[in-house]
Amino acid sequence: MKINITNRGFSLIELMVVIVILGILAGMIMPKLIGRTDDAKGVKASVDMASLATALKLYKLDNGEYPTTEQGLRALIELPDKEGGIDNWKKGGYLEKQAIPKDPWGRDFIYLSPGAHGEYDIISYGADGVPGGDDKNKDIKSWEIE
Repeated sequence: MKINITNRGFSLIELMVVIVILGILAGMIMPKLIGRTDDAKGVKASVDMASLATALKLYKLDNGEYPTTEQGLRALIELPDKEGGIDNWKKGGYLEKQAIPKDPWGRDFIYLSPGAHGEYDIISYGADGVPGGDDKNKDIKSWEIE
């Protein structure tokens, strides 16, 4: 019994059809994905602010007050200088990574205590780094986070 096996590859037309289909799919999907990085950075800034807010609340529970603007967020990882001392500061600090996170654009969060909108305010000025703006340049503020 003789078996006849023929090797047959893809023709040029078949390969071109697949390439065209992949191009059409990429053309439909890529525009939807490209604009999402700015949204993701805004969400990351909000999540980081929520994490800082939790650490600040723990700091206040131990010490009776939030760090001052002068002490800044650094008080969450280093024992701050204070007249009379701070007796209950948690050894090891209040942030898991022992580092103050930067905003998604690589800048320090702005911390004010007392704040204009509460006991403290945390602000990121968005992609452009200046107050105000829309879309990716929109300011992200701790008192506006849901």
